Amino acid sequence: MSLQWIELPAEGMLMYEFQHVDGDVVKPHHHQVHQILYALEGQGKITLNGKSSEYSQDRVAVIVPNSEHAIVSDSRLTVLVLAFDERIFDTPMRQELLHPYFGMSQLGKPNPLTGGELRQLLRKMLYEQSSAGKLGAIAMKIILSELLIVLARSLHMQQATDANSLRAERIRHYIDTHYFEIVNAGDIAAKQGISLRYINNIFKEQYSLTPMQYLTDIRIGMAKQMLAETDKDIASICFELGFETVSTFYRIFKDAVQMPPNKYRTLHKMQEPGRSG
Repeated sequence: MSLQWIELPAEGMLMYEFQHVDGDVVKPHHHQVHQILYALEGQGKITLNGKSSEYSQDRVAVIVPNSEHAIVSDSRLTVLVLAFDERIFDTPMRQELLHPYFGMSQLGKPNPLTGGELRQLLRKMLYEQSSAGKLGAIAMKIILSELLIVLARSLHMQQATDANSLRAERIRHYIDTHYFEIVNAGDIAAKQGISLRYINNIFKEQYSLTPMQYLTDIRIGMAKQMLAETDKDIASICFELGFETVSTFYRIFKDAVQMPPNKYRTLHKMQEPGRSG
């Protein structure tokens, strides 16, 4: 693993621009200090922790010391680099912010509001860096502290969102494979070991439907297929799909399809090619 030494000024912080041309490859390497890489324009790929990810405008990479990383540009890629030595912070700052929230290299894409806040803070740091003197160095340190707090909150929210997406996907898979035995949303919550409200929130955020609405869509879709392609009795279809009563099935099917099941079957079979009237 190649060490690329970054020479920092006495203040322990340095900001500079790095331009990658189309097809440029920065081979795996590491540094002795922290880096925050903010993509100003262009696109490419960045490898962190052995994983390659898309890297494009407004994405932020936080790279910890001695963490191997690499960049490949697919077009002109301009990156604003903020390098700093953690020793500029006192012990509480390192123990309560830097180490817990930035213990490993991470890649994030802040939402528009957070992204705007980060850009303003980076601009302030560039201004203060151009202002010689102790006050500029003090201001940079204060702004860097605020920037790290904004990043920590943004990355934490992103991780929570990613975790919720995985949970929503697991719920969807459970419904897909257990549609015939689910009676109500409480059954889903019990199987997943989380609250009903939480399940409804994360599922609707991911799929724009509640779990029960999705379950109904699955059942109605299968019912339509079975009515059209088989001669199974409607009561048998109702039972197989997990409806408690035939009347419930009729009501839900009619609400969804705007006609009762028997009429749907008749109309569909009348429209089949090659079938005589």
